[in-house]
Amino acid sequence: MRRSVWLLLLCFILTACGGGNPYLEASLKPAEMQGKDKTWFEKNWGIPDGKAPRFFGGEIWTYYRIAGGKSGLPFFNFSPNQCQIMLKFDKDDTLSDYNYSGC
Repeated sequence: MRRSVWLLLLCFILTACGGGNPYLEASLKPAEMQGKDKTWFEKNWGIPDGKAPRFFGGEIWTYYRIAGGKSGLPFFNFSPNQCQIMLKFDKDDTLSDYNYSGC
């Protein structure tokens, strides 16, 4: 009985440590987001945490979100992952590219 509990716990830990963040990728929906404008993102995502101009016109908006995390031993303290999402807008204020890190 004790061995099966440890095996189940080990399986749970291994599945929780998968690579990437499929939930974030699904929430960005790259094909659907291409071409959306700044007002759409402000309405649906809120005001960005940071803005910076691009060299050839347009802006880069930065959002910070909590995207999952890790529980560590011995007391299962939860350590959240802070995800940085950068949206790159062109001169026409439409989304041209994005990237994210820390997720």
